[in-house]
Amino acid sequence: MPRKRPTIADVRANKGKYQYTMMRVENWEELAAAEEAGIDMVSVPPEMLIQKHFRDVAPSLFAIPGKPLYEMGTSDDILRWAFQMVNAGADAVYCAASFPVVRRLADEAVPVIGHVGLIPSKCTWTGGFKAVGKTADQAMHVWEMCKLYEEAGAFGVEIEVVPPEVTAAISARTSLFMVSMGGGKGGDCQYLFACDVLGTNTGHVPRHSKQYANLAKEFDRIQKMRVQAFKSWVGEVQTGAWPDAPYIVSAPKKEMDTFKTRLAKEAGGPKKRK
Repeated sequence: MPRKRPTIADVRANKGKYQYTMMRVENWEELAAAEEAGIDMVSVPPEMLIQKHFRDVAPSLFAIPGKPLYEMGTSDDILRWAFQMVNAGADAVYCAASFPVVRRLADEAVPVIGHVGLIPSKCTWTGGFKAVGKTADQAMHVWEMCKLYEEAGAFGVEIEVVPPEVTAAISARTSLFMVSMGGGKGGDCQYLFACDVLGTNTGHVPRHSKQYANLAKEFDRIQKMRVQAFKSWVGEVQTGAWPDAPYIVSAPKKEMDTFKTRLAKEAGGPKKRK
């Protein structure tokens, strides 16, 4: 039986009752795999979501597009973009812009997921790419940010790289949908990137991620097979083994003899190569 795509009302009703899964996907193969694997939600590039066949590939996935904060433009630009996303089938949008912008989107009934804890686009304010909330003061700041998001009308927040105690304590005290990335089991959803899960990330691998496959090794094996196949073909071309039957068409000998005779009369003998 086909899975039903969750609504905002469904997700809110399941807070504290069900642990959702979310995957960041970057291509159609990953999207299709997420659908088939039974993942609940996907973070997707906007350019994928606006394609007409997106819902053919992912009919049951709760889709959340997002853009880097400093590529989003003004509040008018963000609102226009959010409308485009919802119109294309987004179930919510990721937006780490200011609280007035979040409020503006929420006032238009656009479900917004914000960001607290380690926020890559703003991490210079918290000391770089490292955990946030390990002190009482930092943890309280994360809580205060969640309250501001709640007051602005956000649907949820991604809570990234904070101690699990902080995630659990805040989740129990807020109506926000808590998407945990490196924040422990106390949120409402677990979030990872497909490139980390699949082993295709050739750069820094975050501590909170776990590799379940090594596709990079498999891709390397396939590339070697690809090169060898090309070499084999080049070799056959150079030795005259290619092309030959059954890869070429054949004609009756009588017809070809007639053709050659007529050609020789009309065009003469073969021209000598210079």
